[in-house]
Amino acid sequence: MRVRPFSVDLSSPLRTAHGEIAEREGILVGVGGSSNGDDGGNDNHRGSATGVGEATPLPGWTESLSACEAVLDGDGSPAPSDIDPHETPAARHGVAVAVADAAARESGRPLAARLAERAGFSGAAEPLPSTSVPVNATIGDGSRSETVAAAERAVDDGYGCIKAKVGARPVDADVSRLRAVREAVGPTVELRADANGAWDLETARRALDGLEGLDLAYVEQPLPAESVAETARLRAETSVPIALDESLADHSIESVLAADAADVVVLKPMALGGPDRAVDAARRAREADVEPVITTTIDAVVARTAAVHVAGAVPNVAACGLATGELLAADLAPDPCPVSDGRIAVPEGPGLAGDAFEDLL
Repeated sequence: MRVRPFSVDLSSPLRTAHGEIAEREGILVGVGGSSNGDDGGNDNHRGSATGVGEATPLPGWTESLSACEAVLDGDGSPAPSDIDPHETPAARHGVAVAVADAAARESGRPLAARLAERAGFSGAAEPLPSTSVPVNATIGDGSRSETVAAAERAVDDGYGCIKAKVGARPVDADVSRLRAVREAVGPTVELRADANGAWDLETARRALDGLEGLDLAYVEQPLPAESVAETARLRAETSVPIALDESLADHSIESVLAADAADVVVLKPMALGGPDRAVDAARRAREADVEPVITTTIDAVVARTAAVHVAGAVPNVAACGLATGELLAADLAPDPCPVSDGRIAVPEGPGLAGDAFEDLL
């Protein structure tokens, strides 16, 4: 196994619950190929093909950078099965992606095809993997006029799904902003709201009451991450669908599904510990009649590409949060998955994207 630390600046600092982020630091992982056809879930790889993975920790979602480095910079070449996905998910993600890339390149097939086989979705209306996946545009917490202008630009750029940030303003102001967006973009554009856990239960109730007439696809993380039981109560009281995102950093997918707290789960491969675990979680969600949406943790190009393959392995996937490359001021390599008319094409070359990342290590 070979490793290479990296750092990429963000286009502008990002405020999170754990502080401001101005750069993303991570580790590239390189492995040899595989002769056993593994999909990234189990063994080391020793065949002729090489694979590249990315481990980019994000505070609040994964282990720290130092904990990730301790796993990847130590002696030996750990297999995905050697790394605890709950303790160090980013480290496992880096190794799992590299292993899966090598195995898929060895087989001459795109990673999405192998992930689709692993997931074993039944009753898919279309052949898997998908050739492209829809993605949402994200608009920030601007004023009413700024929010409308950003939404209109996104629609002009071909996006059919818009996610607006809410929760930093009074409820009435957020309801007014989203009502103005709905009036501006019309009824056919999918509209989502993301509160990032900003509301308490009573505030969330008032917000959802105000949003009920706007035909939202869902409100994401209306309550704090730990409040899964309260979210289940809230969901039972409203007709607005509820999505959980941050809660999956504190709770397993199994416990979230068992709580009946969500209509949608937002799955981050980096935080779950790898593409194999992400497609497994998506399958479990579908089995529970909960829709999976695939997003990133503001990753560099290798991990973003792996997330596109995960989305491509999910039949009829809803618009995913994969249009995040523009948040970086620079990247590790040219992006093989650009956004076009609100969709991203799933790379058809073997592995992640043929030899697109071969020179990174």
